[in-house]
Amino acid sequence: MTVAEWKTEWTLDRTYRSSSGEVRWAALGAPDAPPVVLLHGTPFSSYVWRGVARALADRHRVFVWDMPGYGASEKRADQDVSLAAQARVFGELLDAWGLTGAGAGAEPAVVAHDFGGCVALRAHLLHGARYRRLALVDVVALAPWGSPAYRLLGANDKVFEQLPTALHRALVREYVGSASAVGLRDDVLERLVEPWCGEAGQPALYRQIAQNDQRFTDEVEGRYGEIRLPVLVCWGAADAWIPVERGRELASRIPGARFRLIEGAGHLVQEDAPAELAVALSGFLG
Repeated sequence: MTVAEWKTEWTLDRTYRSSSGEVRWAALGAPDAPPVVLLHGTPFSSYVWRGVARALADRHRVFVWDMPGYGASEKRADQDVSLAAQARVFGELLDAWGLTGAGAGAEPAVVAHDFGGCVALRAHLLHGARYRRLALVDVVALAPWGSPAYRLLGANDKVFEQLPTALHRALVREYVGSASAVGLRDDVLERLVEPWCGEAGQPALYRQIAQNDQRFTDEVEGRYGEIRLPVLVCWGAADAWIPVERGRELASRIPGARFRLIEGAGHLVQEDAPAELAVALSGFLG
């Protein structure tokens, strides 16, 4: 395998049957190392964490997973892929991984991106999930959110499900590509687009948009002041999806939270500045 192939290779080799369908996951690093769980957002998958996950695995046991309806995990017509369901599934996974309870070192550090931030915050504030530390990277957490285009897709999901294949793929490429401030390599872009194509993937994209709206952050936004654990908020300085000001505001609402700006990075900090993000996370995770 060449260096380029290794950098893009990513396989989730384990399966968990959750309440919202089959979840694909993997673990990197020594089994006895401090645990860290990485959460992706939309319309992405754990693939965006591959570089950071490998860097953190030098000193941590790193758990990665594709949420139900995303990436390599199950996609089906009657599936609940709402942010509420994803938070419940996250709690199930923490139990399955042995990362709950009072045992020494059982509580994981959690690193979440985009929608993953809402998932991690809901699991913690509504379902009692316990974390050692929490890093929030360009997350969906404060109202208002959702662009006019996002709302249009969600309100007309059954129409967009019927787009011709080529038009749908072009739409997804433009959508995913706009998350990067520096541009994605074509092979990386294709890897992120592919799960949303085909008989199962195309309706899955619009399904998760239709099922998610601001009410899922509204239910927890007023409780951020209750968080009592170390929190780092990282933000791409050139994020065109969620302005930097939202990151600063989020950090101000969480007692003791630190704010870290990643210069030159857009919303997909993991792709635009993986080394800088890995260093920031490594320092925070200790």
